[in-house]
Amino acid sequence: MMQQAETITASSSKGARARNYARHYGWFIVPAAVVVLAVIIFPWIFTIYVSAHDWHLGGARSWVGFDNYIKLFSDSRFGWAMLRTLFYTVLSVIFPMILGLAAALAFNHKFPLRGLARTIFILPMMATPVAVALVWTMTFHPQLGVLNWLLAQVGLPPSMWIYSANTVIPTLVMIEVWHWTPLVMLLILGGLASLPIDPYEAAKIDGANGWQAFRHITLPLLMPFIVVALIIRCIDALKAFDTIYVITQGGPGSASETINIFLYLQAFAFYNVGYASAVVVVFFAIILALATLLLWTRQRVKMT
Repeated sequence: MMQQAETITASSSKGARARNYARHYGWFIVPAAVVVLAVIIFPWIFTIYVSAHDWHLGGARSWVGFDNYIKLFSDSRFGWAMLRTLFYTVLSVIFPMILGLAAALAFNHKFPLRGLARTIFILPMMATPVAVALVWTMTFHPQLGVLNWLLAQVGLPPSMWIYSANTVIPTLVMIEVWHWTPLVMLLILGGLASLPIDPYEAAKIDGANGWQAFRHITLPLLMPFIVVALIIRCIDALKAFDTIYVITQGGPGSASETINIFLYLQAFAFYNVGYASAVVVVFFAIILALATLLLWTRQRVKMT
């Protein structure tokens, strides 16, 4: 009985301390809550509100309800922008993941000047997107660009690169791969550094070769890190804007007009704020759904 009374007293004392803590220190979260409300929640509520209006900057706004969304899904230009965004995203995720994994496996082994090689490899990631775009724009010039000069040296015909509707998206993907493969490499290399040694020693005793060790030990243990890199690359590729806009402005014609370029033009070229807000809401819903799916996949990978 005495022990039970002591337990009840201790639990009530803990509850009193918790209530006292909440009463005295709960106010410290108020500034953070105000910032979240002002920076995140209010802009989204206002964006949804604006998307329900026909509103051009400098003119009066009128309530149209879901008309902007109906117009959006019947707009062929928006549909093509979505398809280009999907195509660009898929390529900009697959190639950095494959090359980043290969580079991480290579840099995980010791070889002469490994530190210098790794430093050179991650240099593209240090450059700002606008600087990268300006350098590559000069490189892709049909007459003055160094890439066509190199092609001529080996007897190949010149390419139009970003100046042709057939090659502009693959060319932009090539820039994205060059720019962000080092990030994937660093994420996976960090995972490789944390892997235990015991499974490899056991596999070596059992006679497993290098491919079998990679397939049955390295790859499963690396999956959480690979999924994290996949999530980051998917979201980054989906919202890519600055490099594409600086290089092509959505051209030639509308051949590289992704959903972000389409949104920018609607808001800041045509001043159609209501329609652009509807694009923002739809695009946010797509990113949210994709991020939820990828996070669910990551959780499933961690559980297996």
